[in-house]
Amino acid sequence: MTRYVGAIDQGTTSTRFIVFDAAGQTIAVDQVEHAQIMPHPGWVEHDAGEIWANTQQVIAGALAKGGLTVADLAAVGITNQRETTLLWDKASGEPVHNALVWMDTRTSDLVARLEKDGGQDRLRGKTGLPLATYFSGLKLAWLLENVPGARARAVAGELLFGTIDTWLTWQLTGLHLTDVTNASRTQLMDLQTLDWDADILALMGVPRACLPTIRSSSEVYGTCTGVLEGVPLAGLLGDQQAALFGQACLAPGEAKNTYGTGCFMLMNTGETPSPSTSGLLTTLAYKLGDAPAVYALEGSIPIAGALVQWLRDNLGFISNAAEIEPLAASVPDNGDVYCVPAFSGLYAPHWDDSARGIIAGLTRFATKAHIARAALEAVAFQVREVVEAMARDSGVTLTELRVDGGMVVNELLMQFQADILGVPVVRPKVIETTALGAAYAAGLAVGYWQSTAQITANWGVDKRWQPAMEAGRRAEFFIKWNKAVARAQGWLD
Repeated sequence: MTRYVGAIDQGTTSTRFIVFDAAGQTIAVDQVEHAQIMPHPGWVEHDAGEIWANTQQVIAGALAKGGLTVADLAAVGITNQRETTLLWDKASGEPVHNALVWMDTRTSDLVARLEKDGGQDRLRGKTGLPLATYFSGLKLAWLLENVPGARARAVAGELLFGTIDTWLTWQLTGLHLTDVTNASRTQLMDLQTLDWDADILALMGVPRACLPTIRSSSEVYGTCTGVLEGVPLAGLLGDQQAALFGQACLAPGEAKNTYGTGCFMLMNTGETPSPSTSGLLTTLAYKLGDAPAVYALEGSIPIAGALVQWLRDNLGFISNAAEIEPLAASVPDNGDVYCVPAFSGLYAPHWDDSARGIIAGLTRFATKAHIARAALEAVAFQVREVVEAMARDSGVTLTELRVDGGMVVNELLMQFQADILGVPVVRPKVIETTALGAAYAAGLAVGYWQSTAQITANWGVDKRWQPAMEAGRRAEFFIKWNKAVARAQGWLD
């Protein structure tokens, strides 16, 4: 009997392959970073060929570290950075352009053009999403407009569009497909029909011939070749939906927050889409085989861990990410310094593409330690904004926040998050919940796990942070944060 399930976790800054056992415990992992290509301010690209090469490398690496072969894998799932957009030649397999990363802002003119007739929310009724540079449909439209000959070739079916899940699926199986969670982030899919919407395709100038088939998040799509020869590919989930699934947030009202390159909070809202009036996104949570789709509300924050990366790579404050915590902890507070990391504008709940990052409140008293502390606190402040918006939309007041992702090892950040929210913050025993969610989806499809009850049983608490900040101090911090946000907004107007 095959003993394990594997997951490809293709993220914004790196690619990992993780092998899990039936208890959801990590057996082996390998990880490789890839280049961030920034040809202009606000533009961010990835080399899809590098991502595919890295994917093969980490699969082989993890199996070698665990003393495993592909015969030990019952199935494999894929989870991915969701809105990152790629267009490639069907015959040669070569991309016609670098992938446009989800945080890339080059489609701002297209957004403005569409907003003129119907406003920012003109597509929200069908897609659950406001018009923004974030989503992949307009990134595809940009490629079709700007790559010579791309539109005619896409119409003829010679070019294929995909988010990174589709790209990796095509490389592994030769199939051109995506799942409902990733499709829901294109702004091209109707949330009710779970199919591409003809009116939106016409509005954005996207030919249906280049689009992948939309499937569920958990089913056997095909059999892998190459580095995963013979292993069923059986799970596809966008990274944040995968984290929701891996956190066992399987009942309406349950929520998680992932601290990665960006920060993403999702709340399970059940089998009916829940519209937002507070700047949140209505999105697919998951769909298991033939079962009804499950929906979620989402608050998206583009810059979280990427802010630490910026302090490391651009400013040289630290030499590695782990140094941010002792540097920030070397001062008792932020010294009245506030950082608003609107490098790609502000997402939920503001949706201001014209905002740009600022550091406010600087005096000669301020040191790089104060700025480092302000950077960590900025992540927590943004999460509070989303939590408050989610409470308004859902009517559910969180009693605790389940957290995961790379930043949750930062004790200072987690304590400040509990303090500024005024509710406990809970870290699970397995923090690699994004990869785990993809593994669960794949394992359920092949019967490795028999039911979602096993997923719930596997979840357990590693650590809980209790709020310790006095209410008046909490309010004072948040007032100052909102003043800084107001100064960051409308920068490009």
